[in-house]
Amino acid sequence: MSKLRTLYLIALALLVTAVAHAQPIQPFSMNALKAAQAAGQPILVDAYASWCPTCRKQAPTIDALSNDPAFAKLLILRLDYDNQTAEKRALGITQQSTLIVFHGTKETGREVGVTDPGQIRMLAKSALP
Repeated sequence: MSKLRTLYLIALALLVTAVAHAQPIQPFSMNALKAAQAAGQPILVDAYASWCPTCRKQAPTIDALSNDPAFAKLLILRLDYDNQTAEKRALGITQQSTLIVFHGTKETGREVGVTDPGQIRMLAKSALP
C-alpha cells in the first residue's frame, strides 16, 4: 500500500470517527433540559431569534461546537426566542442571543450578546467535566 493511500485511509477514518461523535443541535424543550440535567450532562442553551444579527453571528461558532469531537458530550439546545415565552421565563432569559451553560443542574455560565468564538468556546468548556 502506498504511503499516500495509507495517509488517505487514516484521514478518512479520523473524519468518520469525528462525525460519529458529533451531536447535532437539538430544539429546546424543558423535558430535554430536565432529562439532560438529571443525567449530569453538559448543556448549552442558545436563545436564538432568526431576525437577530448577534444570534446569526453566534451561530457558526455554536454549529462548529456541535461538530467538534472535544464537545461531543455537550448537548446544545436551541430555544426559539420568539415562540418559547414560558421557557424563556423559566430560565430567566430576557434577551435573545443569551447563552447559558449547565453541568447537570448547576449553571456554570451565562453570556448575552457575546460573538467572539474564543469566548463562546470558553463558556461551553465551563460545562464540561
